[in-house]
Amino acid sequence: MKNDPLVILNTIAQSIFDKKGTNILALDVRGISTITDFVVIAEGNVDRHVVAIAQNIENELKALGEKAIYVEGLEYGDWVVLDYLNVMVHIFMPGVRDKYQLERLWGEGKIVDLNIVLHDKLSMNSNSAS
Repeated sequence: MKNDPLVILNTIAQSIFDKKGTNILALDVRGISTITDFVVIAEGNVDRHVVAIAQNIENELKALGEKAIYVEGLEYGDWVVLDYLNVMVHIFMPGVRDKYQLERLWGEGKIVDLNIVLHDKLSMNSNSAS
């Protein structure tokens, strides 16, 4: 991973938010997990939404020069995993997230404060009208 992990985490979170993903959580699991340093967990509404969120993350990180070493779940869309070595992303459909409860698996992980920019529709509309 070439970029600062916080830049990667915030890019992932913003990508999820921009595609209307919900319940975004990032955990610092250094010292708890041997497979990654950070985990991002979020939800999409339906299988196609989950896939669209995952593809948006891939596109945004590719622009930063980051490529997933492993991607799983795009064919079904109920649970997509994107592995960037130091950051692992899990995008779920809501019922699947509840079933596996990854948050409990890494319950000792520290919650990472994410910097997500909320887009103001009113200012976006007024800017496009200018």
